[in-house]
Amino acid sequence: MSVIRILFLGDIVGEPGRKAVIEQLPILKQREALDFIIVNGENAAGGKGITPKIAIDLLRAGAAVITTGDHVWDQQDIVAYFPTEPRLLRPLNYPAGTPGHGSVVLETPKGRIAVIQVQGRSFIQPPLENPFLAAEQEAVRLRSAGVAVIVVDMHAETTSEKIAMGRLLDGTVSAVLGTHTHVQTADETIFPGGTGYLTDAGMCGPEESVLGRNIDSVVWRFKTSMPTRFPIAKGAVRICGAIIDVDSNSGACLAIKRLSELHPAAAEAEA
Repeated sequence: MSVIRILFLGDIVGEPGRKAVIEQLPILKQREALDFIIVNGENAAGGKGITPKIAIDLLRAGAAVITTGDHVWDQQDIVAYFPTEPRLLRPLNYPAGTPGHGSVVLETPKGRIAVIQVQGRSFIQPPLENPFLAAEQEAVRLRSAGVAVIVVDMHAETTSEKIAMGRLLDGTVSAVLGTHTHVQTADETIFPGGTGYLTDAGMCGPEESVLGRNIDSVVWRFKTSMPTRFPIAKGAVRICGAIIDVDSNSGACLAIKRLSELHPAAAEAEA
């Protein structure tokens, strides 16, 4: 049996987060004997979207695929970049004709690996097409094409939507990993059909923060209800995600463990 070891990192937040990830990816790859790396980069550009340069830097650092989410279009220059880079994904359930793709299949020394990105619809903007129908249809298509190893990034606000997606795709995909809320959950498991699952991978951003943002600014907003800017926090960065082992032949998840590491080396990065 051939085993593929995959690292999935949660939302990268701002310059501190991306600097820490770019620095640590080669180290993590060697230490954990990783075969494939997926990162969510939708907050990598100052907390709002991703730029072509940041995407290129993450790919050069070792990311095989970059997923996004509801902030995917926040940086204007990314729209024209999407058709040129199939390894950068936007949610699959955007309407037909939207730039870019919601899934990709890559060849690796251990076989083909597919990544699917979908976005939930509860308490999140913009409202997109039904992610359950889109994800199920795409997963079945990929399996029919002979792709056994399939990882899904479910970018959603509610835990119920994420859990339901995992249950729907159990036995069809290798893993369903949630993003968006920036808080790592402790419910990693393997469902009965062989699909690895984690409700939220967490974020790669400043530890002393509110979801990666400056604490005082966010607290002031909640106290006063007045609008204000939310600058990216500074300080040591916590890198969060999950490592999954997958049977390359069947696509079944064999093991899943959370990753949560503090990296003070990123403390001098600016927002």
